[in-house]
Amino acid sequence: MSKKRIGILTGGGDCPGLNPAIRGVVLHAAAHGAECLGLRGGWKGMIEADASPLKAEAVEEIILKGGTILGTSRTNPYKKENGPAQVMASFKKLKLDALVAMGGEDTLGVACKLFDDFKAPVVGVPKTMDNDLSATEYTFGFDTAVSVAVDAAERLRDTGLSHSRVMVLEVMGRHAGWVALFTGIAASADYVCLPEREVDVKDMAQKLKAAYARKGTALVVASEAIKLPGAHSHHKEIDDFGHEILKERGVAERISEVIHKETGFETRSAVIGHIQRGGSPTLFDRILGTRVGVAASELALSGQFGYMVALRSDRIVPVSLKEATAELKTVPLEWLDLLDTLTAGMAGETNRHVKSAKAGV
Repeated sequence: MSKKRIGILTGGGDCPGLNPAIRGVVLHAAAHGAECLGLRGGWKGMIEADASPLKAEAVEEIILKGGTILGTSRTNPYKKENGPAQVMASFKKLKLDALVAMGGEDTLGVACKLFDDFKAPVVGVPKTMDNDLSATEYTFGFDTAVSVAVDAAERLRDTGLSHSRVMVLEVMGRHAGWVALFTGIAASADYVCLPEREVDVKDMAQKLKAAYARKGTALVVASEAIKLPGAHSHHKEIDDFGHEILKERGVAERISEVIHKETGFETRSAVIGHIQRGGSPTLFDRILGTRVGVAASELALSGQFGYMVALRSDRIVPVSLKEATAELKTVPLEWLDLLDTLTAGMAGETNRHVKSAKAGV
């Protein structure tokens, strides 16, 4: 009897935790007498049947490494001529009994469609540093990305204080502001700009003035795709999944100009961009990546296809790919209220101190 064979691909943007997840699949499969093939470059590898064996010794220490040893791309088979048919042909050519697709809404959306259209033997693993998949509580990559961003914010605060400047940090987050939200709260930012709502320039200026009066500096954290009042539309370059490719001048620079205009404060900006994607994964992401990798292999070997493995109440459970890709998880009102309470609380404390000083108290 031949061994079962599992294919593994990683699609979309890379992030820390992918290698631990790959390792989890391979080691679990090996422990149960199965073998794995690694597809190169995401769905591109399945279109071209570009694969090579993944043995246990090859993945033994990749839990320490960021990125993905399989490479990645934003290839969408449904945007390529005969793409889906080529993918299904690759299952036979490579003799795959199952495919574990690791990615975000786009990569898993393809997996879901292949399952619906062809009953393809696919299992999904949620991967996005944006933490924007609604079917799982957290995705690996997010914790590492926020940890890197918090470190950057703290460094900016040091130089901002030294020069009495307002500092603006731009972080990733195209449709959901989780990275900016957690970074802003953890780094004690004075204002946080999220894609879930348009920036209130007057409110931002008021809070930054209060922060500056209190400590001689202020820190703003902003997601890369926030809405600024009066922003001009421009020609958009679109990828295979219909998303705008963000190449133009970053929001940090534009926000800095707005802040200087509204407050008169000298303002500087920094964009950490893809730095958030690289580097060794945090403990949380190593463990989560490992757990979902093992769980995906379990589903693949037991023939439970059309599912994604998800973290719920500290348990790894299967959810349908359809449910997993139905909607994005954006920052809800209760988190926005918490954020506003924190920034308003400090601004209110400053105002009370100013009033007391003027009254001679």
